[in-house]
Amino acid sequence: MWNSEKPLTCAGVSVLALLAVGVVTRAAAEGSAGTVIDGSATASTTPESVGTSGILASLPIPPNYVQARDAEVVVDGSSAQLVRFVRADGRNAGLGGEHFSALVDSSGTLRGFTRMDLALHGGPLPDEQEARTIAMRFLSAHAPDLLPNLQISFIAPHHEPIVAENGTVTVTGMKVKMRNVADGRWAWVIVGSDLGVMVFERDIVWANLEGRRTTELWLHDRWLAQNGNWL
Repeated sequence: MWNSEKPLTCAGVSVLALLAVGVVTRAAAEGSAGTVIDGSATASTTPESVGTSGILASLPIPPNYVQARDAEVVVDGSSAQLVRFVRADGRNAGLGGEHFSALVDSSGTLRGFTRMDLALHGGPLPDEQEARTIAMRFLSAHAPDLLPNLQISFIAPHHEPIVAENGTVTVTGMKVKMRNVADGRWAWVIVGSDLGVMVFERDIVWANLEGRRTTELWLHDRWLAQNGNWL
């Protein structure tokens, strides 16, 4: 078991490598057909080598989603690409509705993604240990550079609203929030009821005196609406 009070060490990474190869979780057994559940890209694949299209291909974009928008944005003073997918049938496609959005910065690093889908409503959540295991497997594939210096802050349920035809529906996942002790920035992985990653964000700058993040919230529709930043 990982010690959530101490940063993960190189030995911890070795354990994660074994998990990625040899541990079969419910995510592998119960994942939806056609959807990447745990990010099966190898940890040796660098962001620069695969590009934005390669990164997107490795993410859990629902098979019935199509790309709707693509824009260049600024994150913490640097350029990034924001790509948004919506359901092919157009259901709940408006701001605040069902969507899959991903953010890739100019260095080729996946800064995060969000999967807001009504299929995530209801269903039992993973327990803390299972959420931690799934989160670490995901990071070993998509953000291995973070692993040596991560310190888990907490693991707890997290709620997100989705605007649907008959009103707002809340989807819940198990959030694994972590701090990078090397630079003080934050990251989190939220595991959904289908045991797939629902939300991932990394390199979040937090202003402690102001009690809020300063990194732009391009993956959050409420922030887009408040700031007039609709793609």
